[in-house]
Amino acid sequence: MKLFQIPPLKASIRSALCIMLGTGMTLAFQSNAQAQSLIALYESAKAYDANYQGAKALFEASKYKADESLAGLLPNISLSTTNQHQTVNGYVAGQQPTPTYQQLLGTHVASLTAIQPLYNPTNYATYKQSKKQLSQSASQLIAAEQDLLIRVSQAYFDLLASQDSLEVVRAQRAAIGEQLAAAKRNFEVGTATITDSREAQARYDLNTSQEIAATNDVRVKKLILDQLVGMTNTHPKPLAKGVKLPQLQKEDPEIWVREAEDTHPSILNARLALEVAQIEVEKSYSGHKPTINFQTQFTDQVNLGGTNSSGVLIGNSEAKSNSSSFAIVMNLPLFAGLYTHNRIQETISLEEKARDDLEAARRSVSLNTRTAYLGVASGLSQVKALEAAQNSSQVALEANKLGYNVGIRINIDVLNAQSQLYQTKGELAKARYAVLVGSLKLKQANGTLSSEDLVEVNNLLDK
Repeated sequence: MKLFQIPPLKASIRSALCIMLGTGMTLAFQSNAQAQSLIALYESAKAYDANYQGAKALFEASKYKADESLAGLLPNISLSTTNQHQTVNGYVAGQQPTPTYQQLLGTHVASLTAIQPLYNPTNYATYKQSKKQLSQSASQLIAAEQDLLIRVSQAYFDLLASQDSLEVVRAQRAAIGEQLAAAKRNFEVGTATITDSREAQARYDLNTSQEIAATNDVRVKKLILDQLVGMTNTHPKPLAKGVKLPQLQKEDPEIWVREAEDTHPSILNARLALEVAQIEVEKSYSGHKPTINFQTQFTDQVNLGGTNSSGVLIGNSEAKSNSSSFAIVMNLPLFAGLYTHNRIQETISLEEKARDDLEAARRSVSLNTRTAYLGVASGLSQVKALEAAQNSSQVALEANKLGYNVGIRINIDVLNAQSQLYQTKGELAKARYAVLVGSLKLKQANGTLSSEDLVEVNNLLDK
């Protein structure tokens, strides 16, 4: 009597494989019809991502702020008018309390004033600062764009890696199913023990749980990419078959570090912040300096009504007058309650802080660039090693299968060889994607990353 009843799996496995093949063909057809390239998803993310759009809006605001500061150096022209009306009622003593006459009095005054700064060091320093701050916003926008490039690429290849892992798990399940069927057949004819069937069944059940986890991981990675690019049900294009990974363009990490000094947004931003702080020190010293303005004013006045030489109101007469004036006004601060002195000391300390921030940015960029370089170099070596390991694992699996058929290997040896092969395949796929993302992160680390680099990676995808 058999210890346990196991339904024959040969037909069921064939049926399952047919279903999987049909599903795979359907998905492949849908993928080819609807698959999006890395560039297409990046462009979608640029229009949707809130962080990038916020940096873009800040840059636009900085341009207007720079133009605002120019107002302190240009003429200030204003027009003011005054209209005043008054009715005067005249009475004769001893008569009825009704006015014997009325007089309408009024004044119309219009003044045009223009002020042109001739010497105002504070306003000029503010204008120079606004230009530096505009450049800061530009570097921040570049940093936001580079960050978006990396986030889209990471999510894109994370999803591809997750999909590859699921395919590997399913392929491994099919292989284990075949080995399980073979173990059962051998047990039925008496050439193998029940242990072989149980070992294969245990691996098959374990693989089922791995497939559930891998399927869920694909769903999660797809949600992450969908959220990032503002689309639903994204289908990223896979890497082209047999594509070769790009090698490091420069073999010396010091070259990458030296490039960062002139290109990295963090260093540029910190350098501009130091220049802004230095101008702020210059501005604080302006508290001891005079300001000189040229002022001109033209006034036109109309008076309604009037009096004679005896002070008696006469008819509704009208008197006009106008005047113009020109002046150069100088204002020299003498004492401001030690405000200027303390402001100078404050700005000097802030300048020193900005200098320290610049040095910290340089050190951070240098460390990140070297780390990213080593990661790419190590990843390329790891890909080569895993490719060799995959070939070796394939040979080892075939040898174990042959040994199992002739009776010198047991079922667990074949299962272990299968597990090693598919694990190596999964690690190789992840390593290849890691190199592609790592190469982009290396260029981000030294500040040279641009959309052209994304095009180069996009050319490696399936057409």
